[in-house]
Amino acid sequence: MDGNSPLRNRKPSINGNGNGYQYVNEKGNGHGSGDMTAMKGKKTGVKGMLETASFLKWGYSDIIGALKNHPMPCFFGVTLLFFMGVEYTLRMVPSSSPPLDVGFVVTRWLNRILTSSPSLNTLLAALNTVFVGMQTVYILWVFLVEGRLRPGLAALFMFTCRGILGYSTQLPLPQEFLGSGADFPVGNVSFFLFYSGHVAGSVIASMDMRRMQRNELAWTFDFLNVLQVVRLLGTRGHYTIDLAVGVGAGMLFDSLAGKYEKSRVISVTSAPGMTMYSPLK
Repeated sequence: MDGNSPLRNRKPSINGNGNGYQYVNEKGNGHGSGDMTAMKGKKTGVKGMLETASFLKWGYSDIIGALKNHPMPCFFGVTLLFFMGVEYTLRMVPSSSPPLDVGFVVTRWLNRILTSSPSLNTLLAALNTVFVGMQTVYILWVFLVEGRLRPGLAALFMFTCRGILGYSTQLPLPQEFLGSGADFPVGNVSFFLFYSGHVAGSVIASMDMRRMQRNELAWTFDFLNVLQVVRLLGTRGHYTIDLAVGVGAGMLFDSLAGKYEKSRVISVTSAPGMTMYSPLK
């Protein structure tokens, strides 16, 4: 048997060609008939991908199961198709006309009442300012007394982003806007329309309350937030999109604040040597 004989390169293997051996090349990389079979059985190219596509395996039971176990995504799928049809057939609002806001249409009755009763408008504005104060007090209490940073970080991120976006796109004040010196910010000062910091701050506080099992307080804040939304639409203090994005912004920045906390070692405790400026991980 000479030095170039392939028999010299045989090594024992349980994954070989059936006789207990597999051939090994000069670099030590072996391959047996098991590997070759796997390579031949693997589908390649577009045709192979289509033959193994997941949707080809779907059956009637899968559709029923999706409707039964995942009703929310199915609902959004149907509404997606509906609003695609609405969007592509909708008559655009002319540039010479005021924006069309469905929230303004729904709360037209409230706008009429507040227009005819300035004292009621001022009272509701004052109560809304109290609610904003409640949000602020809760977030500061959590930070200064309980030593938890997440709600404060979320509010910091949220208001900073609101300032950037509000300045970048300055929407026109609605024609039927009803201002009040008792509304926050107090004194009939200018403010950004997009997006609602009132709503976002309430969402941030409510989500923290739920994390701490303060469910009754959280439901109270949610209820007051709904009343706040109705009032802001009635006074034309915000467009509907400002309020909807405010809800999403509160949830988004609460999540980002939680991720930030996980990426840093931050504690505000009374333990010796532990401060809010704790070292990084």
